[in-house]
Amino acid sequence: MNIIILGAGRVGESVAESLASEKNDITVIDTDPQRLRDLQDRLDLRGVPGNGIQPSVLASAGARDADMLIACAPQDETNLVACKVAQRIFGIPMRIARLRSQEFIDAADLLGDDNFAVDEVICPEASVTNTIRKLIDYPEALQVLEFADGAVSLIAVRAVTGGPLVRHVISELPQLVPDLEMRFVAIYRRTEQGQDRRVICDGGTRIEPGDEVFVLAATANIRRVLDALRQRDRPVKRVFIAGGGRIGLRLARAIEAEIRLKIIEPNLQRCEYLTTQLESDALVLNGDSTDEELLERENIDECDLFIAVTSDDEDNIMSCLLAKRMGARRVLALINRRAYADLVQGTQIDIALSPAQTVIGELLAHVRRGDVEAVYSLRRGAAEALQAVARGDRKTSRVVGRRIEEIPLPKGAEIGAIVRKVSEREGERRVIIPHHDTLIERDDQIIAFVPSKRMVREVEKLFQVSATFLF
Repeated sequence: MNIIILGAGRVGESVAESLASEKNDITVIDTDPQRLRDLQDRLDLRGVPGNGIQPSVLASAGARDADMLIACAPQDETNLVACKVAQRIFGIPMRIARLRSQEFIDAADLLGDDNFAVDEVICPEASVTNTIRKLIDYPEALQVLEFADGAVSLIAVRAVTGGPLVRHVISELPQLVPDLEMRFVAIYRRTEQGQDRRVICDGGTRIEPGDEVFVLAATANIRRVLDALRQRDRPVKRVFIAGGGRIGLRLARAIEAEIRLKIIEPNLQRCEYLTTQLESDALVLNGDSTDEELLERENIDECDLFIAVTSDDEDNIMSCLLAKRMGARRVLALINRRAYADLVQGTQIDIALSPAQTVIGELLAHVRRGDVEAVYSLRRGAAEALQAVARGDRKTSRVVGRRIEEIPLPKGAEIGAIVRKVSEREGERRVIIPHHDTLIERDDQIIAFVPSKRMVREVEKLFQVSATFLF
């Protein structure tokens, strides 16, 4: 696809890196020529300096032949105007805008073709908040992703000694946890050199303490799956948020009704603003989240979850390390730089979360070919989980009417779950954890795990319907 990305900031850079690696033709527009040169040195793309709302700049970027515009400049107004210009003057078919203001997001009429012509909206702040909200609901998990309107979930969890399934091989699971259907789609194990390597999941694979395990199951069974891999953590009731910016405030609003909440913010004026925006008795503290005396005075050792979401990666890392050392049960750091995230994930910092990576999947669903409805980026972009719909029939589809073992999946890729309509009239659905002989039916929703981005195109082709197809 020919894709234009407006804005080479953190989100734009991550989007460009992800899409360029998939052999798309990428052009990035930014007002900073040096930033564009740096991107061009690292990635296979073209940079165009200038203001992306100007028709001449869009024309220089190849807008007349573009398939998609992704507007992720810092200002909402810039992204809205760029989408309108892209539609009105150049007829770009798909226009995606990054919007921070909830008022714009909620105003569906303003975003229609007759107004700003935005087809899809991405909001990293909202995505991060939703991700953290699920981790509060399931404190044992490293990641919780939902598919098929919430019918199926993919969870990442670190196995620990004492879990009923730990130190057992996968073939023993039906006897150890009867009546609990799940599919292990990937296991990552830390080597002596400190590197993670992927372990192939088959009947003889043994789950070891410390393994990072990815499991697909019906969402209704997720609690039981977590209990099988590690002892249940106590519910999250006390939360510290370091940083009262956009993400910190949005998260505080989302959880304040049910959580005892403390927010640490160094800017006094921002603290005063936060107190006017929160309806609960959340405590807003003016101070530095790396101040040991402040954390001790506020009883950090009683904290269930410490969340560092400032705009500074180093501050987030240091405050989490300090909070963990002082007794916080679990810590989460927001980290923009991928190298930092890879470095600290799984150490004293329990979860390293990248804002840009949380929205990559939303964008990839529009880039994917075939009937791909949802995409999630896993392990900071190294792997993917996708949801696709099986269309056509045995003559026109590579999957419909075939058993799992007959589908030519790339090595390591797995179909982990199927959501099938039981009653068309009542909308009832059934979650199927497939076996090698499970038959794929028309309109099945397929959830697949793809261990490498290099395999994505091959998987996509399986879900493309052709007029005449011979298997």
